[in-house]
Amino acid sequence: MEGHTVVAEVTLRDVARAAGCSVATVSRVLAGTRPVGAETARAVRAAADRLGYRPNEVARALRSRSTGTVGLVLPQITNPFFPSLVRELEHALHAEGRAVLLADCDDDPATEATRIAALLDRRVDALLLIPVDERRSRDAVAAAAARVPLVLLDRGCGPGVADSVAVDNAAGMALVLEHLAATGRRRPCFVGAAGTASAAVERRVAYAAGAAALDPAAPQRTVLGDFSVEWGRAAVDRIWSARPDAVVCANDLIAAGALQRLRQLGADVPGEVAVTGFDDVPLAGLADPALTTVRQPVAELAAEAARLLAHRPAAAPIPGPRRPVRTVRLAPELVVRGSSAPADGGSDPRTTP
Repeated sequence: MEGHTVVAEVTLRDVARAAGCSVATVSRVLAGTRPVGAETARAVRAAADRLGYRPNEVARALRSRSTGTVGLVLPQITNPFFPSLVRELEHALHAEGRAVLLADCDDDPATEATRIAALLDRRVDALLLIPVDERRSRDAVAAAAARVPLVLLDRGCGPGVADSVAVDNAAGMALVLEHLAATGRRRPCFVGAAGTASAAVERRVAYAAGAAALDPAAPQRTVLGDFSVEWGRAAVDRIWSARPDAVVCANDLIAAGALQRLRQLGADVPGEVAVTGFDDVPLAGLADPALTTVRQPVAELAAEAARLLAHRPAAAPIPGPRRPVRTVRLAPELVVRGSSAPADGGSDPRTTP
């Protein structure tokens, strides 16, 4: 066609001709499947580089029945915790020669099931999922885990469904409550997320279990919405009349909204009331005052997920007993910042300037 230049695709045969060897030898060198003499291997690689040869990944996938891809399904990409996790996962999987196909399901289990099915139709080798809801996501997750290696991240889907790796939410909440007690807080309240997402449930259960040591009425001072800045602002309007001296939030987005609304109402943070979050997303350190929070070990989460995938064999073509699922819990870290400075003369050696 006039005005267009068609560039022919470089083939193994072209590389073989340039290197002066057989197509089979070129294939062995480039695939690394069998040992080839050093001089021949150098000649093949030099010819491939000179000609600009690139392997046909589609043809390779058809031969090997492996696409070299991992599907990653997120509940909502707008949550700032997830992009940092995606970045670490992409790095960990790329180091193993795997590419990531990303899908967002907008916190909807039905959309989540559709995205999982679409990725399986694309013949991904494995799946990584952060499930929307422990109960409503379970059927789609269990069905997918019977077909390909699958690891759940950050949240679970109940016992026995799939391998999972997450932070120890109970330990993280215990760190928060210990810090608040050490700094003189005695009337905490909890602003969390409703539903059965396991992270939401574990954090609010851990608050209820630990806060009673500060005040027997503290477990009842709980309000639930979602993991959003908007809910954090709205929650303050519901709780502030009780004048809590600490607002313990289930994630940093809720905490950012709570902090903003408290400042609008003229509350002294941290003098009158402390605010804490969970996750340690970038905005936590940019808040005014900077937000005390629980840091998730994101790089470790990604590395453990990649390790679990590598050790989970592909599903057998004939149904049979599955290997026991594995659960990994990683230790969190409390990051103490200005939003929870000591009250009433209390002190905590972890407090930073």
